[in-house]
Amino acid sequence: MAAERYRVVIRCNECGEKFILRGRPNKEGGYDTGFKRCVCGNEEKLEIDVSPE
Repeated sequence: MAAERYRVVIRCNECGEKFILRGRPNKEGGYDTGFKRCVCGNEEKLEIDVSPE
């Protein structure tokens, strides 16, 4: 059975850009979404909200 998917909302605290993605839990305790960095280059100052899909 496939892992449950989650709605992951990522907001950049540098430029205010918002990304809405789908993700699955990973072994490190985070979520695999494919997101690497904001369009402004920010990789660390991100606000992340997760909810079941």
